[in-house]
Amino acid sequence: MDSPSDPDNNRAMFSALVDLSHGEFAALAVLVCLAGIVRGFSGFALSAMVMATAVLLLPPVALIPVCWWLEVAASLLMVRGGFAEADRVTVVGLFIGSAVGVPLGLWATTSLPEDASRIVALAMVVGLAVLQLGRLRIPGLATRPGLYGAGVASGIATGLAGIGGMVVALYVLAQNAPARTMRASLVVYLFLSSITSLIMLLAFGVMDGTATARGLLLAGPALIGVWIGQHIFRPSLEGYYRPFCLTLLIALASAGLIRLGI
Repeated sequence: MDSPSDPDNNRAMFSALVDLSHGEFAALAVLVCLAGIVRGFSGFALSAMVMATAVLLLPPVALIPVCWWLEVAASLLMVRGGFAEADRVTVVGLFIGSAVGVPLGLWATTSLPEDASRIVALAMVVGLAVLQLGRLRIPGLATRPGLYGAGVASGIATGLAGIGGMVVALYVLAQNAPARTMRASLVVYLFLSSITSLIMLLAFGVMDGTATARGLLLAGPALIGVWIGQHIFRPSLEGYYRPFCLTLLIALASAGLIRLGI
């Protein structure tokens, strides 16, 4: 027969497993679900949304491995059929570049003080969102060197803040390929790049037991959010989703910077 203290023991064990209070974990679960909704109808920004909102609870070096689990879970849900529609040359070029950039970004993240890494992560979210909202087209990206350069930059952004997808989205803007093809390429790239990212996260000691527990437990809320996002998607409103998401990212990340005293 369970003793009255068992519920307290279970709560204590759970808190020890994720190294968070129940309130902090619940807040993360809500934020992750909302980020999943954004990913479901936009195809990107899951990690960026998590970073913009949760970075005040956990530093980037702790959120990046959690975002890895969330991105893998979302990609498994969304990658179905993507391999057939994706541009393989684009995916491979981005993948190779990312493999070079991820360790550079992780090295910088693990070397910076926590508050400095928070500022860098939030500033990157704001900067990349502003560039996308302004639909800045960088002609140099529509070249073979631009492809590999975008991959390297995406890897660095992944290592610094887990937001490599936002860099690739800028690359997509520079292309004349059909939106459906580039969306599929982005989803497949994020899925494949997770392999090299995991290797680097393990090598840098960032992916540990606590990060794994957090990621696995938060994958459920993320998938629920992705499912909701996919089902509320309406083609007639597609033109409004991206500006709304980017504006929201800018507002949230800017609020975080203000709270950090920037």
